[in-house]
Order: sequence, then structure tokens, then C-alpha cells
Amino acid sequence: MAIQSVGIIGAGQMGNGIAHVFALAGFDVLITDISRESLDKAVALISRNLDRQVSREKISQADKDAAMQRISTTMQLSDLGQCDLVIEAATERETVKQAIFEDLVPHLKPETILTSNTSSISITRLASRTDRPGKFMGFHFMNPVPIMQLVELIRGIATDEDTYQQLLAVVEKIGKTAASAEDFPAFIVNRILMPMINEAVYTLYEGVGSVKSIDESMKLGANHPMGPLELADFIGLDTCLAIMNVLHEGLADTKYRPCPLLTKYVEAGWLGRKTGRGFYDYAGEVPVPTR
Repeated sequence: MAIQSVGIIGAGQMGNGIAHVFALAGFDVLITDISRESLDKAVALISRNLDRQVSREKISQADKDAAMQRISTTMQLSDLGQCDLVIEAATERETVKQAIFEDLVPHLKPETILTSNTSSISITRLASRTDRPGKFMGFHFMNPVPIMQLVELIRGIATDEDTYQQLLAVVEKIGKTAASAEDFPAFIVNRILMPMINEAVYTLYEGVGSVKSIDESMKLGANHPMGPLELADFIGLDTCLAIMNVLHEGLADTKYRPCPLLTKYVEAGWLGRKTGRGFYDYAGEVPVPTR
């Protein structure tokens, strides 16, 4: 089966980025969300991001216009039933994802490939709640999607080889690089990245360093483009905590215990850039450390 139409569930930060790269690569894209406002914002943001690529001469105006014409939106999840490939990019909560798949599955074509952009949840377990575990995979994009080159392809225990090969070809067509990962908690990138961020929060919690000194140390001492606390704010502290909880519960190792300070910030609603406050305060022109 040639994959041409792609359904994307969720119009948030990840969903609109995924829609952007697929539309630009020539796929017909249908985005769904429970909020009309979120859908409208996503389309407007994709348009602005494509304009930025035009201004930098990465793409032509004709490329942008064609990509925008390939994008449509709906609030009816069932409308995605005729898509060749569906990518779920909803909230990183397993119960939410399971409910979405249960609602969607009765409307799918038999040959549709179903995927999740989850950053940590078991693909095997998600697949088992559908009617097509052989045609189910983890399809994990990095944020921001139009810029980051990697896509993690995660096979569940039941994923068949043909599904994997088809998605490998899709990743190549959208101009990304695939990394194959086994279905263990947090896969490759977050299995390594999140404990580093969690350790940075512990370093702050224990008073070893301030927000500024921790981030500067990793940028200047380890040549990281962003400090770990700055990066945590960019990702979202709620997402960081959710992934640490998946690692802690899934691997039953105390080294993955989320730092109490990370939990406290999430409880306070200080989730990073998206709420205007996390390890930095984003109210002014320049982010200011909160500790």
C-alpha cells in the first residue's frame, strides 16, 4: 500500500509540527482535535513557520502554497478513518491515548497503519487495545518537528515487518532519519535525556548549583546547545515528570525516581515556557531564573 493520506490526532505543539513536515513532503494531511480554536491556531502556526522557511530560502512560495492546500482539519475523529496512516499526538497519558484508539478503530480501513507519537509509553500495550497490533508502531518525532532530524521507530512485540518497512520509507520521504528502538520505557532518546534532566533538578534541589550555574556548566562545559533546566522548560515539566514516572514504574529502579522539586513545580502549575514559568520566568523580554 502506498501511503498518501495522513491523519494526525492532536493539534498541539507536536501535532502541528508533524502536519507541517508531512504536508511539505507531499502527503494529504487531516488534523483532528477536540478544540476548533486549537485547530485554527495550528493551521495559522504552520503557515507562519512555512513563511519563515520561505524567507530563509529553504523552500519556495509555491512549496508553501501547495503544502497549505494539502492540510485540512476536522473535529470528528471518525473522519480519519479513510487515512492510510494515523499518527496519534495527544496528551502523554495512557488512558487518554487508549480512549482515542478505542473510538477511532471502528472507523479505520483494514489496511490503515496506526501509530503513536508517545515519548515513553509501551507500544505493545497501546497496540493490544486496538484491532491491529501488527499494524501498530511508535512513531516518535522530536520537538520542534520541522527542525529536528530524528524519528524513533518503535516496534511493539506484535508489529509486523511490512509495517516497519513502510514507515521506514515514510521517514525517508519526509526527509528525516529513522532510529529503530525496542519497546522499553522511554525508548532511546528519553531513556538517556530525561534522567540527565532529572539529575540537573536534583543538583538544583540539593543546592549544588543555581539554575544559571547548572545550565551554563552544561552549555560551556559539555557543549550542550541548551542547559538541562532550560531544555526541561522547553519540553514542559509535566512531560518530563510523566516520562520519569514511566521509567520509574516500568524499570523499577530507584535511579529513575523523579526529583521532588520537579514534582513540586508541576503541582504548582509551573510547567515551563507554555505556562510562562518553570525553572525560568518568561514574563519579561529575557528569561529570569526562578531559583
